Amino acid sequence: MLAWATVVPALVQAQSASHGQQLVESRCFACHSLDANRVGPALRGVVGRKAGKAPDYVYSDALAAATFTWDATRIKAWLTDPEQVVPGQRMNYRVDLAQDREDVVAYLSTLSAAPRQ
Repeated sequence: MLAWATVVPALVQAQSASHGQQLVESRCFACHSLDANRVGPALRGVVGRKAGKAPDYVYSDALAAATFTWDATRIKAWLTDPEQVVPGQRMNYRVDLAQDREDVVAYLSTLSAAPRQ
């Protein structure tokens, strides 16, 4: 028998990622996709990717010069205020609600670096 203390966190994480997927599809896909660069770079594999280094995407000079790797904390800060994270970047979009940022990061964290076949 599973204890609720083990089941509930996994359930919350699954719900967060599911809601994050809905948010990404409804808000982010205007400029991004999972596997192709568009106005913004492809999002699959962004967690763990070096900033400004997605293959075949032309970044702003500011983001191309970034020296960090995207992790959950950095992505949440970026979604809060991209200009605060990388002054001179080109993304002019914010996610206002902290829970929405958490959910988007939960979803992006589930995506592997390799495109699905």
